[in-house]
Amino acid sequence: MRPEILNPLFAETETLEGVGAKLMKPLEKLGLTRIKDVAYHLPERFVSRHAIADLDEGGEGEQVVIALTPIEHRSPRPGSRGPYRVLAQDAKGNVCALTWFGKAAYTAKKLLPVGETRWIAGRLDRYGDMLQIVHPDHVEEASAAHLGRLCEPVYRLSEGLTQPRVASMVEQALTRLPDLPEWIDPGQFAKAGWPAWRDALHLAHQQDNPKARDRLAYDELLANSLALLLVKAEGRRRRGQALAGDGALRAKLQLPFALTGAQTRSIAEIAGDLAQEAPMLRLLQGDVGAGKTVVALNAMLIAVEAGKQAALLAPTEILARQHFETLRTMLRPTGVEIALLTGRAKGRERESILMGLMDGSIQLLVGTHAIFQDTVNYRDLGLVVIDEQHRFGVAQRLALAAKGRRAPHTLAMTATPIPRSLTLAQYGEMDVSRLDELPPGRQAIDTRVVPQDRIDEVVAGVERHLASGQQAYWVCPMVREIDGVPDLADIAAAEARYAALKERFGEAVVLVHGQLRPEVKDAAMERFSSGQARLLVATTVIEVGVDVPAATLMVIEQAERFGLAQLHQLRGRVGRGAEKSTCLLLRGGALSETARARLALMRETQDGFRIAEEDLELRGGGELLGTRQSGEAAFRIANLEQMQRLLPTAHADARLLIERGEEAPGGGLASPRGEAARLLLYLFERDWGVQLLRGG
Repeated sequence: MRPEILNPLFAETETLEGVGAKLMKPLEKLGLTRIKDVAYHLPERFVSRHAIADLDEGGEGEQVVIALTPIEHRSPRPGSRGPYRVLAQDAKGNVCALTWFGKAAYTAKKLLPVGETRWIAGRLDRYGDMLQIVHPDHVEEASAAHLGRLCEPVYRLSEGLTQPRVASMVEQALTRLPDLPEWIDPGQFAKAGWPAWRDALHLAHQQDNPKARDRLAYDELLANSLALLLVKAEGRRRRGQALAGDGALRAKLQLPFALTGAQTRSIAEIAGDLAQEAPMLRLLQGDVGAGKTVVALNAMLIAVEAGKQAALLAPTEILARQHFETLRTMLRPTGVEIALLTGRAKGRERESILMGLMDGSIQLLVGTHAIFQDTVNYRDLGLVVIDEQHRFGVAQRLALAAKGRRAPHTLAMTATPIPRSLTLAQYGEMDVSRLDELPPGRQAIDTRVVPQDRIDEVVAGVERHLASGQQAYWVCPMVREIDGVPDLADIAAAEARYAALKERFGEAVVLVHGQLRPEVKDAAMERFSSGQARLLVATTVIEVGVDVPAATLMVIEQAERFGLAQLHQLRGRVGRGAEKSTCLLLRGGALSETARARLALMRETQDGFRIAEEDLELRGGGELLGTRQSGEAAFRIANLEQMQRLLPTAHADARLLIERGEEAPGGGLASPRGEAARLLLYLFERDWGVQLLRGG
């Protein structure tokens, strides 16, 4: 239960003065639904203004504050779309034009009566031989002590919000901050010279203050590290089950290929963990096509050999079904009973699966999140494999695996290589196995960058490719999300491309995008996987896991709009068979330097681990970590530069906190600073970590 002292921070934003139901929609788009959300809505940048006595002191392009007196209003000609101008003079008689366009012009008449001096804030530009300020940021009466701040915050907005409105909300939210005990180690606090929590939030909104920003970023990283470490500590504390199979089932596997050295090494590492009573928490990190499924299968067979059950959790029904078919084929010689459970399983089919899990006749289960519903009970679950871990939210699933009297072992898998410097932030102290070599015989994918205006040639090439009996993917521009809502224009673009290609290739073309009903998506994927359809037009729903070896051509439209990790994942859908594969990256006209570098790197290498490191460099310190590309919630405050600089200390501090707490009476976070750290976990909504504490 959340501590009462934090309740003011979790109050609804509507409790702020001037915020009604009408404003809540744009606020929800920004995630500003509670007081704490508003308090942590830090400025994107600051505008520094120069207070000047007259226009002679101001230069073109400067942000200024100046007292001006309106002398004339000039309306645009009737029917014209011209601007509304107010001519105003300074104390020396120099004239400046205050300019408004569109509906904003109506406010100028009220704000600037002729002859009455006003404080004006804005950017000085030139209009002919006269200085002007277009859409002044502030207009206040001359009686005001001073106009706004000389250093003014600029906030991220959504339609319907203005800078003054958000600034007013922030100002009110900051008055509601409670006085919280300090959770940062005193030595670290003094060494860094950081302000206290409440002071840091005030300072972060008032000026560009690196120490205040660092302190708030450190809080976020400390909360994340604490939660992940609590999960691991809980796993150690709970009684697990040592799993040592006799190898009988694994010996029956008839793999049509030899394992790579990396696969053999990873299988040995996992087997070593499973043989321990302490529940395993291991991440299997493999590049596209590195063979994670075979490694996971070996782990699951160890569990079955030991008399336990194993479950594989996939992020989508498409991927769950594909895993099921692949594993069922590989398991035929072993006689292991495998089942598929998704949200679409109904009636007798579902009841039969549930009974099989309870009586133990189903030894291996593949499914979506449905496999962890309250109604799904296992006779003796020994291992949970979580595929594409980032799609679920890392630690929530690890916490889930810690449920039960005897905690199952957990193997998380990801095909998204993560830079070593960021693995700690996303996965805590999970042990990591890396599949850093591809199976022999894999051919390099011929990757080319093609201007979008050559699309007719590309379509002709696709036609020749399909005529040769092969299959292809056509990936439409990424569906952007505008404040969390899929952009309908992008969906329409995908459907338009599908219509054009279908007109040319007929029933050989199928369409898949995220807004389609699951059964429609599955039917299209089934037609493509079975070879009935030859060309799959899609958005990034094919990014992860889809395996059609006969597909040897990938076309990605407007490739500059995709991140490097996504491009690498998409390209990995081809090159999975014996035939040579090609990936065409269609690019728009003007490219940014970053986009140009991304595409050049894609042409140069297929090493996912190198791509991940280069991606980190290209994105730079200003972009938030969180995997917005991959679906996991982003860090709200900490940026990449702060993460690399502050995370090791935050993680070490979190470990120390837990160790000291475990030694104290009552365990958990029982020290005085540990009690403050509990507040931190609730503040950053890592309270699932608190639930793992004894007495928490």
